Amino acid sequence: MGMELLEEISGFLQKGRAKNVKALVTQALEEGIDPKAILNEGLLSGMMIIGEKFKKDEVFVPEVLVAARAMNAGLAILEPKLVEVGNEPVGKVVIGTVKGDLHDIGKNLVAMMLKGAGFEIHDIGVDTDPEKFISEAESVGADVICMSALLTTTMPNMKVVIDMLKEKGLRDKYIVMVGGAPVNEAFAKEIGADYYTEDATTAAEVARDAVLAK
Repeated sequence: MGMELLEEISGFLQKGRAKNVKALVTQALEEGIDPKAILNEGLLSGMMIIGEKFKKDEVFVPEVLVAARAMNAGLAILEPKLVEVGNEPVGKVVIGTVKGDLHDIGKNLVAMMLKGAGFEIHDIGVDTDPEKFISEAESVGADVICMSALLTTTMPNMKVVIDMLKEKGLRDKYIVMVGGAPVNEAFAKEIGADYYTEDATTAAEVARDAVLAK
């Protein structure tokens, strides 16, 4: 019985039906289903399916956003229970758009996919000072720093953060990931980032693999 319920949660999440997701997560908890199973088999598996479809252009940004909203609605009910059973996140991520850049849709999608892959997310917003990436990463004990840029003029600010990490002797402490329309593999290598990914789903997969391999 439990398995069917979790598949239903995943299905409603993919359709972006937050109300149904909330109701079914509550029901699953009442039936004594393990909160970790609800998280992994219900919410995260649904979000991963949406992520794969997004990668193949079978769904688009609006569908991803409503699915993420449904996931967050379910997570709100689930999180207190996960804390009780001591569920550890895969890792912690600090994510932001670099100084001078006000774009946030790409960043938000990556943050949602990372959350869907089991990460704890610390979103520091747009137009972010280089120091902020580092101070936030240090204060939350982050594993990954993700930087986004959508303008060729703001891309160099990614390098500023990496250089600052080097100066402070902190570069090896973090996995640094970069992305955004003007960014590519060659640029990522040139500035000394660890990874560049071209879409949000791949970013989550790469971050997960990198943290687990650490």
